[in-house]
Amino acid sequence: RRGTRAARRSGLAVVEPRRTSRTTPPRRQAPRYLPSRSRLKFPEPPSPGPPRSSPTMATAHLSPALAVSSSRHPTSKHGQPPVFAQPGGTAVLRSCSLPLSSRLAASGRGGWRFAAAVEPRTAQQEKAEASSRLVLVVGGTGGVGQLLVASLLSRKIKTRLLLRNPEKAASLFGKQDESVLQVYEADTRNADGLNPEMFEGVTHVICTTGTTAFPSKRWDGDNTPERVDWDGVRNFVSAMPQTVKRLVLVSSIGVTKYNEIPWSIMNLFGVLKYKKMAEDFVRNSGIPFTIIRPGRLTDGPYTSYDLNTLVKATAGERRAVEIGQGDKLVGEASRLVVAEACIQALDIESTQGKIYEISSVKGEGPGSDQEKWKQLFAAAESN
Repeated sequence: RRGTRAARRSGLAVVEPRRTSRTTPPRRQAPRYLPSRSRLKFPEPPSPGPPRSSPTMATAHLSPALAVSSSRHPTSKHGQPPVFAQPGGTAVLRSCSLPLSSRLAASGRGGWRFAAAVEPRTAQQEKAEASSRLVLVVGGTGGVGQLLVASLLSRKIKTRLLLRNPEKAASLFGKQDESVLQVYEADTRNADGLNPEMFEGVTHVICTTGTTAFPSKRWDGDNTPERVDWDGVRNFVSAMPQTVKRLVLVSSIGVTKYNEIPWSIMNLFGVLKYKKMAEDFVRNSGIPFTIIRPGRLTDGPYTSYDLNTLVKATAGERRAVEIGQGDKLVGEASRLVVAEACIQALDIESTQGKIYEISSVKGEGPGSDQEKWKQLFAAAESN
């Protein structure tokens, strides 16, 4: 203004900008939706429920619809829930980056609460648990069995093998201390050769015996489906003490449909029929059991490799796991996945007295994460 006045006194023409009545509106501030702290009202905490009889992961207590899939189910940062179901009662586990403590569980009538995180077991607890059990493996040098034994040894779980040829164990697993690995010579086809001392101290049993569906060199020496899958299983289950905490039997998909095409073709020599007979015998034995029915086995067998190679074996791209019930699942199953499923079934209480079909698909899988396996088994049962 001073410059303008001075210019006018000196006679200079001054052109001033045209003034308008328009003014710049003030910037709008974002509304504040948070009430003051004094007006916040928090709901009363729910009353504690009755104590649970056994420690299980938080998602094991969800309703079936929530545990499998729901429009309100919290998603991972990739936009999908960690467990979802497919038609036919199949649960599929994909990789999930969310920790268990950050997932939500249903509470009350449509409300939500944060699920309590499952505290990881300490190394001392795992060591004590592993040392308190003795797992008997029947068929421990076969395609699934050798991977299973290698995994048990890597977990420091005391293992006992029933084998026709004990020397084969030494070539696969090397020289092991007797406190870690014990080998007994026995033939399950011969009931008289199954001595009670073989089962002394045994807490868990896994049976992975089997032979080919069609005549082959593996049938030499009376290794037919009837002798291996029926007589063998019946003999050793009859010899087992009732104190065994869990028996896991590896069977096959299609055993309930062996008279239907295409399963009847695979059953031309009775392999599916005899496996089903073995399943029924186990179910009626009075021993706590879990039956795993894999699809066509892939990955391996690694029968010519040593223990270090077995421990490092991977399932390639087919690490995702599908689990179903009702003998509706079809497909292939990695031997590595089947071996891990057997080990997981030993400790997951919800699998007792249950039968599961299992297959492998491309993608990341549960690995040895017990919480993810619990979700898979639970989701399969909810359908």
